[in-house]
Amino acid sequence: MAKKKVIIDVPPIHADGLKAFENVPNIEVVRYYKDQPLPDAVKDAAGIMVGLSIFDEAVIENAPNLEIIAKHGVGYDNIDITAATKRKIPVAFTPYANSSSVAEYTVGFILAVTKKLSESNAALKDGTYREMKDFTGIDIRGKTVGIIGIGRIGSEVVRMCRQAFHMTVLAYDPFVTDAYSNTVGAHRVDNLDELLTASDFVTVHCPLTPLTKDIISEVELKKMKKSAFLFNTARGGIVNETALLRALDEGWIEGAALDVTIMEPPSADHPLLNHEKVLVTPHIAANTDEAMSRMATMAADEILRVLAGGKPINIVNPEIYL
Repeated sequence: MAKKKVIIDVPPIHADGLKAFENVPNIEVVRYYKDQPLPDAVKDAAGIMVGLSIFDEAVIENAPNLEIIAKHGVGYDNIDITAATKRKIPVAFTPYANSSSVAEYTVGFILAVTKKLSESNAALKDGTYREMKDFTGIDIRGKTVGIIGIGRIGSEVVRMCRQAFHMTVLAYDPFVTDAYSNTVGAHRVDNLDELLTASDFVTVHCPLTPLTKDIISEVELKKMKKSAFLFNTARGGIVNETALLRALDEGWIEGAALDVTIMEPPSADHPLLNHEKVLVTPHIAANTDEAMSRMATMAADEILRVLAGGKPINIVNPEIYL
């Protein structure tokens, strides 16, 4: 029997994910290092583990033997779900694998900007530090944090902010009920404006969709407190970068911290990367050893499950089985 080829488009992938394929008969694992066009790389694939590469309809259609696409992560906006569904190809993802990791990172962002960690460290290193009053921070205990999207990651942020820092938590998420919001410990508001005007910190945890693209733009930024900070560890494109730059330059808000940008990594001359009021990191909120292990093994297990004749547990397009 010919071996089924599994393409791994996740550099780097945790060793635990590769171990899942060891000693599995009739499976050939091939790493994709972008050394050839993606459509050519996947043409013989039965299964694909997707990282951040764009899997559009052209790529999917060039893989006639494809049985399963497994996203290494939570956000699957780089996969053409419609094209996969048309082919009856299940798309799996790895919910909960990185929830606590990204939530911890978000709280770390809040602490970093309010305690001026980056600025004070840079001043010490370049010899410009003079006195501590130049780096006076603020406390976050008792402040109000507004969370846009209280799914798996957002709800973890709710718990951390409430339990560790006794913060008031507002949530905007039209897809959850008041009962759910109360269960996780947030007060759900019916409109985004209410959250923006009341929050000291606004943090984004929704997926990038046509509905959420540019959900934070000029109109929204002008409604935030001048002392407020904006955080995005979700996806670039949810926050309009041109509007954010203007908001920072003109003092509509105090500052921002971004782990995601529209183009990743951002160019060296990207105005937000070099802005004194912005902390930017290269999409690494989920990059912990534990989260990477969970994502890799969960994605591998979904591939093996489908190639063995089963159905994925965490599926984006369950309608293919109807």
